Amino acid sequence: MSAKPFRGIFPYLISPVEEATGHVRERALRQVVEHVIAQGVHGLSPLGSTGEFAYLTFEQRREIVRIVVDAAAGRVPVVPGVAAYATTDALRQAEAFVELGADGLVLILQTLFPVSRSGVESYFRMVAEAVPCPIVIYTNPGLLGGDVTPEMVVALSAVPNIRYVKDASGTTGRILTMLNRAGGRVQVFSASAHIPAVVFQLGGVGWMAGPACVAPAACVRLYELAQQGRWEEAFALQRRLWPLNELFQRYALAACAKAGLQVQGFDVGGPIPPQEALKPEAVEEIRQALADVEPPRPLTASGQPPPPWTRDSSRRRNRWRA
Repeated sequence: MSAKPFRGIFPYLISPVEEATGHVRERALRQVVEHVIAQGVHGLSPLGSTGEFAYLTFEQRREIVRIVVDAAAGRVPVVPGVAAYATTDALRQAEAFVELGADGLVLILQTLFPVSRSGVESYFRMVAEAVPCPIVIYTNPGLLGGDVTPEMVVALSAVPNIRYVKDASGTTGRILTMLNRAGGRVQVFSASAHIPAVVFQLGGVGWMAGPACVAPAACVRLYELAQQGRWEEAFALQRRLWPLNELFQRYALAACAKAGLQVQGFDVGGPIPPQEALKPEAVEEIRQALADVEPPRPLTASGQPPPPWTRDSSRRRNRWRA
């Protein structure tokens, strides 16, 4: 379980699945995990919106978490998404993922029919109280059919292990409201619906997003520049990264992320049907956006590039939990 605060860049990982059989492409997923860790990311979040959770069975979700936890090998925290309509379903997922070794959970409420404020709060509270790990509340009104308002977040911050919120509303003022009213009990992660550098300036502790899966080094660089207070450089990089954000908003999330990885040589397959792969012209836009970023390697605390990364996993194992 988590012993250190979550901070930094947490890629929303893709879910590579064989279209014909539904089997998870384990080799491809492990390759993506190794790649983003090599680029300096601070955590991993499978089964987010980029991870196509709505199209996956419980068994597929469980297998993805198993693979990511094993591949990460304790080097960075693994914080998978738990998404459900029913509280009992969320509890089942949460308990299974924690048993597999998840360090935290991104908790997502899906809604079809209206749910009252007390019902929303009960969902998050019951799941949080059932597990020993930190909880990240995820709210995305445009995607999930409901909202977790700043008032709800403040109320839920009284639950000891509800420590973070990822707000994808696109209304940056909500983030400041949460930070002001929660009294330091919850920390905020940026979503791609916001400008991450601005969220960092407001006091956000990181960025959980799909673009970090395809351009991890540039996203890490952005975070490191912000942490060092080098805002002019940070916003210059943010401007170069923004076209990638725009593409993720223009096209389907998973299709964008998988296309971005495919053009870099990762055999992750296409989005899960009935979603469709991007057309060639859209793939070319993504290719160009990635080429324009030309991500430099992340900085160390001293402001210097790190030494070359090594594949000696025995020395890196459990570094994060140490």
